[in-house]
Order: sequence, then structure tokens, then C-alpha cells
Amino acid sequence: MITFPNAYISYLVEFHASRDYFECHELLEEYWKEHPGDPFANTWVGLIQLAVGLYHERRGNLRGAAKMLVQAEQKLSLSPLEKLGIDKDSLQKQLIPRIAALQAEDETVYSDFNLRIINDEVFALCKQACKDRGLVWGSPSPLDDDSIIHRHTRRDRSDVIAERLKAYTAKKRERNGLS
Repeated sequence: MITFPNAYISYLVEFHASRDYFECHELLEEYWKEHPGDPFANTWVGLIQLAVGLYHERRGNLRGAAKMLVQAEQKLSLSPLEKLGIDKDSLQKQLIPRIAALQAEDETVYSDFNLRIINDEVFALCKQACKDRGLVWGSPSPLDDDSIIHRHTRRDRSDVIAERLKAYTAKKRERNGLS
């Protein structure tokens, strides 16, 4: 019996209700990093890449989307998605033609991507989480909401920038023979 991580259920809710793919990425990436050696590690990475690919596609970055979705497809095609309650065949039937269209740089209008949930427990947990948060499962992407569409440009990165500057300064001091 599998215990489904809260981060995974939250990922599915964001994926299908808020359509905040950036948040999907954040949720599972944090979980994945905190659980090295998790038997589903490659699956988590594949799902992260799926969300990132869709994020890029919706923003019009077709090349970035194609690259990320190819990587997602490679990981997810080898993943035990059924154990996590996702229909792998349905995912492949959506993903492969989408990748081909992106690689052809087909400028079709973005359409939402849905994972077919085949596990009643997973679906019930997702529906309850939607209810608790006032979200509707299967809502369409809010294509006019820049706070979701361009989320990576609007987040506070001051802590990341400060850490990078600190590391850069330390390396510079080390190269110059200073301690």
C-alpha cells in the first residue's frame, strides 16, 4: 500500500485546478530534494519536467517547452505511474503529439493538459483538497492571469541572489589566496 505524499496531491490539485504549473514544480521539487533515495524519485522529476514544459508552452516558449517535455516523456515512459494513480497510456497519447507539434513550432493556441487519475483514493484526496481551498478540479488555465502565466518573473529571488553572491565572493577570495 502506497502512502501518497501531500506534495504529490498538492501537485495534482495545482495541475488540474489552479493550473499553476510553476507551483507544481516548486511543490514536487522541494519534496524530491527532501527525500533522496525515494523510490519514485525519477517519477517526481518527470512530473516536475512536465509542469515546467507546460509552463513554458503556455508562455509561448515553444523551444523550451519541447525540450522539457521530451525529457519528461523519457522519464515518465519508464515510471510506474499506475502505482501513483495516473494512467500512463493516456499521458503518452497526449504528450507525444504535443511534443511533435512543439518541435514543429506549430503556433496553435495553448490547451490544457490533464492527467487521467485512475486511483479512487488519489482522486478523492484531490477533490477534498480542491474543496478545502475553494478550487474546482478541471478548471481551465487562467490565460489572462499574468501572476500565474509569468510567475517566475514575479517571485522574490533576493535570498537566492544573496546566496549566489556569497558563493561568488568566497570563490573569488579563494582564487586570490585570501581566507
